[in-house]
Amino acid sequence: MPRPRVFATRPLFPAAQQILKANCEIEYWTEVERISKEELLRRVKDKDGLICLLTEKVNEELLRAAPKLRIAANVAVGFDNIDLPACTKRNVVATNTPGVLDETTADFAWTLMMTVARRIGEGEALARSGAWKGWDLDQLVGMDVWGKTLGVVGFGRIGRAVARRASGFQMKVLYTDAIRAPLDVENELKAEYRDLNSVLADSDFVSLHVPLTGDTRGMFDVAKLSRMKPTAFLINTSRGPVIDEAALEFGGNGAVFLEFHPELGAPLGKTPERGIVVMHLRQRNPRRDPQVRTSAPGSSGLVRPGYRARSGRQGGGERIPQSQDPSAASSRRFQP
Repeated sequence: MPRPRVFATRPLFPAAQQILKANCEIEYWTEVERISKEELLRRVKDKDGLICLLTEKVNEELLRAAPKLRIAANVAVGFDNIDLPACTKRNVVATNTPGVLDETTADFAWTLMMTVARRIGEGEALARSGAWKGWDLDQLVGMDVWGKTLGVVGFGRIGRAVARRASGFQMKVLYTDAIRAPLDVENELKAEYRDLNSVLADSDFVSLHVPLTGDTRGMFDVAKLSRMKPTAFLINTSRGPVIDEAALEFGGNGAVFLEFHPELGAPLGKTPERGIVVMHLRQRNPRRDPQVRTSAPGSSGLVRPGYRARSGRQGGGERIPQSQDPSAASSRRFQP
């Protein structure tokens, strides 16, 4: 029986390459530049499987160009780059890699929170600028994290991991989600359920952990920011477009923090003075963590027969039977 033919849009870590080599005829895109749409369509036309990143769109156009495609394995938790109804129509299984970076992303959210609270970015820039004239009593006075109120928007695995860390700082934790967490989870994390407006009004730090969907794209606009305390900070480690880019010019609510993704387009040069714009930095070290090294091929039905796509809100992945429409399983919307 011939082995399935697979195309990967980037080289994977060596452990993942070994798994794929043992099970598939694998071809990688190895150029420094990201693969173009035209080249991707050409490469997948005779492939059984595609391993892709968020930068590649698995849509009707690609599926038409790849009539033999059986699976699209997304090397990411989010799957907003995949047209699930189109995959369902053509019996193409879509998979993602939930759970791999839950704790890592929670760590990164806290990294940003501490950075803004203590004004580390500004201090580092000043120290390197040559303009620093020495320490003074009121220089770059920051804000304590200890004892403050943390608001978590989206209470899946990552949101809960962020809330768990708050106990060490004796913070009050508020959260909102489309689905309220079980009482035992609330008690364990000492988290109080509120509606979105109440979370925004009462929190000193608001941390976003929602998937990018039609409902959450541009979810945080000027109107939402205006509900926050003037001294509050917004931390976004979900998809960049969850925040309306125009709202980043709104400076009445302290700094806005955005985990910047290139697909947003124009540089975000008008963020508030205390804002931080960073690229995707929340990966774990693959040399130390086998789960990171092998998560993509491990989620592929070509390597593990019978495995189906995980879908649903970020942090709440679930297996989807082949006969079930993935778009229906992923339609649980974030409701304020």
